[in-house]
Amino acid sequence: MVPTVRYALLSLALVALGFAATAARAGILEGVKARGTLRCGVDPGLPGFATADDHDQWTGFDVDYCRAIAAAVLGDPKAVQFVPLTTKERFQAVAGGTVDVLIRDTAWTMARDTTFGLTFVGVSFYDGQGFMVPKALGVDSALQLTGAKVCVETGSPTEIAVAGYFKAHSMTYTPVSVENDARQQAAYAAGTCNVFTSDTVGLYSARLTLAKPDDNIVLPEVLSKEPYGPAVVHNDTRWFDIVKWVHFALLDAEELGVTSTNVDTMKASEDVDVRQLLGVEGAFGEGIGLDNDWAANAIRAVGNYGEIFDRNLGAGSKLGMARGLNALWTQGGIQFAPPVR
Repeated sequence: MVPTVRYALLSLALVALGFAATAARAGILEGVKARGTLRCGVDPGLPGFATADDHDQWTGFDVDYCRAIAAAVLGDPKAVQFVPLTTKERFQAVAGGTVDVLIRDTAWTMARDTTFGLTFVGVSFYDGQGFMVPKALGVDSALQLTGAKVCVETGSPTEIAVAGYFKAHSMTYTPVSVENDARQQAAYAAGTCNVFTSDTVGLYSARLTLAKPDDNIVLPEVLSKEPYGPAVVHNDTRWFDIVKWVHFALLDAEELGVTSTNVDTMKASEDVDVRQLLGVEGAFGEGIGLDNDWAANAIRAVGNYGEIFDRNLGAGSKLGMARGLNALWTQGGIQFAPPVR
């Protein structure tokens, strides 16, 4: 083969590779930008995480995460289409492209991460199975529940976890079998059982429905691991990186003292970590296909992780949940994020 022909074929091959690389990069990010709206899958209604009022105005922890991503990608936290999804619908909605991201109180497990065509980006909320009891029961620890009547959903993982917990601590209890979570709430409210067990999120939400919520407490012990976090379709690495780093940016912002109210003034900080997070130094947005003020836009829109938690789940909310494991690693929790650098 003559050199001219060889070089021509090589050039065509390189062009083809360039087109292939461009096609590979084209994905959810380009779709979101072209549409001008982020489609975010959320719970149809879970207090603290995602609820809509009569005017279809959404609020909640997961809702704020959706808005943070929209602000980072589109520069507009209002550019979100909230898509309510049932438990059965949620995974197919991601794999099938109905939503761009699933942020729906969904626990990260191996099966979900490997067989449903989606990938979890991180843990936004550490949860686990716990117990709620009436204050009148006079206990402040699950280790004091020997002899209690515990409502359990027949055949559920919670039933198995309860049996294992009481056996491990040599305690006795009376199981009160119920068909589903709604029946469990009703039985607890009626006094048929004096212990309600569920993920702590469910316990705090259920407490709000009781006639006298403050007469009931959620005990500190956690029986299982339920790490909630956003999930995206498998194999779109750029979109995965964007959602992951928005989550990390919210955590880093809290650790660095950057809030929704001081984000712009903090750009003058001499702290290099702050300056890189807010896009003053470096060009870290380029690596994920965004402007360098992507993180500043997200923080300005919804605040840092601590602000989001407090407003929707913590002391500033009706749920009044303690940070617990969701406190930063510097404050006794296990929330930890790599730095933007």
